[in-house]
Amino acid sequence: MYNTDILVVGAGAVGIAIARELSKFNIDVMVVDKKDDVGGDASKSCSSCISTEFTLTPGTLESKICQCSRPLFDQLCRDLDVPLNYCGSITPAVNQEQFEKIPSILKKAFDNGVYDVEYRSKEELLEMEPNLNPEVLGGVYSPRDTQINQFLLVVAQAENAAENGVEFLLDCKVEGIELEQGRVSLVRTTKGDIRTKYIVNAAGLGNDEIAGMVGECDYTVHPRKGQFYVLEKDTPVKVSHIILSIPLPQTRGKLIIPTVDGNILVGPTAEDLYDKDDKKTTKEGLKEVEREARMLVPGLHMEDTITQFVGLRPAREPEGYNILVSEKARGYVGISGVRSSGLTGSLGIAKYTIQMMREAGLTLERKKGFKATRKGIVNFSKASDEERDRLIAEDPLYGHVICRCETVTESEIVQAIRRPVGARTVDAVKRRVRAGMGRCQGGFCGPQVLEILARELGVDAEEIRKRDGVSYMLRHEK
Repeated sequence: MYNTDILVVGAGAVGIAIARELSKFNIDVMVVDKKDDVGGDASKSCSSCISTEFTLTPGTLESKICQCSRPLFDQLCRDLDVPLNYCGSITPAVNQEQFEKIPSILKKAFDNGVYDVEYRSKEELLEMEPNLNPEVLGGVYSPRDTQINQFLLVVAQAENAAENGVEFLLDCKVEGIELEQGRVSLVRTTKGDIRTKYIVNAAGLGNDEIAGMVGECDYTVHPRKGQFYVLEKDTPVKVSHIILSIPLPQTRGKLIIPTVDGNILVGPTAEDLYDKDDKKTTKEGLKEVEREARMLVPGLHMEDTITQFVGLRPAREPEGYNILVSEKARGYVGISGVRSSGLTGSLGIAKYTIQMMREAGLTLERKKGFKATRKGIVNFSKASDEERDRLIAEDPLYGHVICRCETVTESEIVQAIRRPVGARTVDAVKRRVRAGMGRCQGGFCGPQVLEILARELGVDAEEIRKRDGVSYMLRHEK
């Protein structure tokens, strides 16, 4: 039996942002997730952009939250040592039909309060991005759109929340919720019962299942698949800005994204599905991404792809952000409809949700001694020669390179495992320190990462998984 004041269900960007915000107060907070690691589904497999969201429908809750949320990242990322690529974005029109949409896009940006979005001529765009389609007619420039390592964003907040007293229970699926006299009292999970006064449902794709347990589900959630390419760092045709196609009603369109780590990310599709476990890339989907991306940057070297992946956005019907503080099941808070803008909106959603809970009666007293900062793992590959010498002198494991592609050392992997809410799987190590994210995709370093995990966790290598579920690295034949 566990006891807490507030239980956050879901360890994606939204759930972790809420947990970290709540850790500022004298109240017990616990986070549960059915996955083995923080990051959720959509958050760890999204386009990784922190955007001004100037194309959202003005006046909606989503737009209001995102406009307030975007500025919060600058200070948070300084406090938590999370790198940002302040690259800005370009939305080019490559035909007359798209060009005619530019005035409405600019008006929507103005109506959203994003006043620094401006028109750029063909000549200006080609000077900014020489690899753009030479047939570009003009486009929209948004200087504050930013790219982030979304893995580190969530991990950094989780580590900081844990340092401030938040408990984490991962590999833990919610199976039922009990009410007493119309109020949340008990949550049944695969790891035992949890007594709590509040439940914050930030479960993404599983949001409707949790909401149904308290009779607060008058909507459906289905996955919207997005397929992506990742191009290697030394691909010869790159971009220095986020390049977006003219958005459509159901999707932002295709993006070409320069990441903080040096790769180029290309995608996604927007495919409505019903299977919440369908994470398969398809020939048709990837061809669609390539075709539309080449309309933006014709010279892309798609042959430099090192991997493809799928992200599943939790699409809600009816659509739109919905943040519910229930009167029927008191203590239940549901957050649904968070889709493509979820990463950008996460910090604002946390602030907004907690304020709604306060207005409904939650008493919060500011905690003395709140730790606002967190120091990340020093990246050996980006260190100067002098810094590398110092790191090795202080910790000889920095002198043992495990991942050759990304120059990741044994010390970085060990730190990723030993930190609060530490890595327990090969993929969790990869997300924290990039071991296995290079050209060989773990072909060389995978066995060594497996050995380090087994050693640090004190278990047999056969117990180490690639990721959650039953995806084990080794198979034992009896």
